[in-house]
Amino acid sequence: MLFSRKDRLGDKYDTPVFGTIESGSEVAKDVLGKDSIAPNVAYQLIKDELMNEGNARLNLCTFCQTYMEPEATKLMAETLEKNAIDKSEYPQTTEMENRCVSMLADLWNAPEDMKYIGTSTVGSSEACMLGGMAMKFRWRNRAKEAGIDVNAKKPNLVISSGYQVCWEKFCVYWDIEMRLVPMDEEHMSLDVDKVLDYVDDYTIGVVGLLGITYTGKFDDIKALDALLEEYNKTAKISVPIHIDGASGGMFVPFIDPELEWDFRLKNVVSISTSGHKYGLVYPGIGWVIWKDEEYLPKELIFEVSYLGGSMPTMAINFSRSASQVIGQYYNFLRLGFEGYRQIHQRTKDVAMYLSREIEATGLFKIYNDGENLPIVCYRLKDDVNVEWTLYDLADRLAMKGWQIPAYPLPINLQNTIIQRIVCRADLSHDMAELFIRDLKMAINDLNNANVLVHGKKQENKKYGFTH
Repeated sequence: MLFSRKDRLGDKYDTPVFGTIESGSEVAKDVLGKDSIAPNVAYQLIKDELMNEGNARLNLCTFCQTYMEPEATKLMAETLEKNAIDKSEYPQTTEMENRCVSMLADLWNAPEDMKYIGTSTVGSSEACMLGGMAMKFRWRNRAKEAGIDVNAKKPNLVISSGYQVCWEKFCVYWDIEMRLVPMDEEHMSLDVDKVLDYVDDYTIGVVGLLGITYTGKFDDIKALDALLEEYNKTAKISVPIHIDGASGGMFVPFIDPELEWDFRLKNVVSISTSGHKYGLVYPGIGWVIWKDEEYLPKELIFEVSYLGGSMPTMAINFSRSASQVIGQYYNFLRLGFEGYRQIHQRTKDVAMYLSREIEATGLFKIYNDGENLPIVCYRLKDDVNVEWTLYDLADRLAMKGWQIPAYPLPINLQNTIIQRIVCRADLSHDMAELFIRDLKMAINDLNNANVLVHGKKQENKKYGFTH
């Protein structure tokens, strides 16, 4: 039998991947390739490109979940095609979303004499946007009734300077003045005593942070509620509280259920959280719940005609996969309250172990030891005699695969450089011991180094991630 040159050189499905023409050629980058390639080859080429990104399990920068059980992963993979917005076509998926909302409302102590309402979102950023929009629209409606000229000046939002960037986005997108209560060394969370300095008739609400991105510390939300309760008694228009519980909202109820931060407080009207943080789901899934329907203006709920049916929607995004919602319901069903409690308690124990070991080096001042959120934050002590910086330390740890960010704190504290370790469910005690071993080795290497990349006199900068 005779073979043409094309037959001899062409790739077949049984051709070894690294014997294919594509493996010896540049992959398509800016322009679509002319021809199709075998699926196993495309898979391998892309997988190889991703190799140098590091191991997600060793990424101690991020709050985002980096492990789920094989059964959860399988279930989510099998439901990727379901459109979360198409509630008429996927009624059981909608039922699971509603069950998650109900479970969270119960977890956050929604009053029985009120009608809570909520929805899933694409992460807590969208949830914060919805919570902020509800405050703005409700303020505008009530301000008009109170005779306030809503066009006289911008409405404003009051929040700690330790805010997450989604709140800055919200204020830019919806033309809100962002009023920052500055943090300082004595107040590493919201300084409640200064809040009223920023509140007036144009304040749509105050945001309480149940876990500041920089340090993991909690705002004193109970004290904030008491402050606003007194203010609202004589105010022309009352000021509500939205809780940004991106990290703490799915952690605190299991570890410190007695802490009053949620719907038990009169002026807390809405809460947002990330299901993909301590809700233990892969990115991205968020949730927002309002204590009662009155706190979500009806003009923000749309009746959408879609595929022959009518459905209410309040999300900013439209079509998206329902797999993360199903993953959240899987965790709720699989773990239950006690399962979440056990996982979070062990995570907290690991954080406090890391804090003790890091403090024992004598080099660092601990800002957060994992007592509230399982996050360890620290900086170099002022009196330590070392030539290296936390940026150098981050470099050395990266050589072992550990991703640990070094970055400055926000306004008023920007000269303070800290490192943050986020402990997640997949950081076992054994892995924590390995990290401490590598940390001590890195410190020893830096103490004996002849060349330092960053140096003591370099300007402050961000290293890694601050989300």
